[in-house]
Amino acid sequence: MSILTLPSYKEQSSKVADRFKRLKKRDVILEAKNITKVFHAEMGDITALESVSFKAYRREFLSVIGASGCGKSTLIRILSGLETTTSGQVLLDGTTVEKPGPERGMVFQGYTLFPWLTVKKNVMFGLEVAGKSQAEAEAVQWIDMVGLDQFADHYPHQLSGGMQQRVAIARALANQPRVLLMDEPFGALDAQTRAKMQAYLLQIWQNVDITIIFITHDLDEAVYLSDRILVLDARPGRVQEIIEVPVEQPRSVKQHLNPEFLATKSHIESLIHPQSDDEDRLPIIRLTQVNDDIL
Repeated sequence: MSILTLPSYKEQSSKVADRFKRLKKRDVILEAKNITKVFHAEMGDITALESVSFKAYRREFLSVIGASGCGKSTLIRILSGLETTTSGQVLLDGTTVEKPGPERGMVFQGYTLFPWLTVKKNVMFGLEVAGKSQAEAEAVQWIDMVGLDQFADHYPHQLSGGMQQRVAIARALANQPRVLLMDEPFGALDAQTRAKMQAYLLQIWQNVDITIIFITHDLDEAVYLSDRILVLDARPGRVQEIIEVPVEQPRSVKQHLNPEFLATKSHIESLIHPQSDDEDRLPIIRLTQVNDDIL
């Protein structure tokens, strides 16, 4: 028996349909318009992204997923202003993005804290650069928000990987950006810590007026966290589909086994890795006897 496709669930649940109607009535915070990015190399030009367009709404959690090398990280670097486009533009509240700015917070996969600064000083850094007079008080508030008040005077090397990423999230949020951009922030964590960080992130998102754009290669993570999922084609990266996740909010780990969750995951899998008669096979190089008893 085949699993029902995602549209079947959308059609069956008027409550979910209404949720996305309400979402699209909110203000558009960030918009990508026909983004194309071509890298010039000695071996020839490489088109990483081609005509990518989408909108992110106020307080939306939007994930971007696709096969390895499809341009996910390039896209988020363009959204942050760290990378320029070959053509097309990014608009934040209707204004063209041309460089990094405090209205866009960024969290990377690697741990990017200043090792010589304490947790509090790391979170205070952007506030002090911005000339905030109450930098310490504001930093303490964000440290409390991510549940690390007991570790404010610790240094990064004294923290676990998950705790370091919570500090990075607090530092990114301290400037109160309109959008939080996250480039596979939990990719280096073990499975148990990753699950905890996903739950922490949802709690933070529910309590902060923030739009999140989240890059991931993990299908379960994308479905669990997101309102919508933007699926990119393999290189060049094009928008293959924008999926409205029919899993009810608020989310819990128990929903991983719900039919809606499994159907959505199956649908994304079929987009990223479509089945074909000609499976990819490695060249056969045998390093054992051909007629052994293993196969």
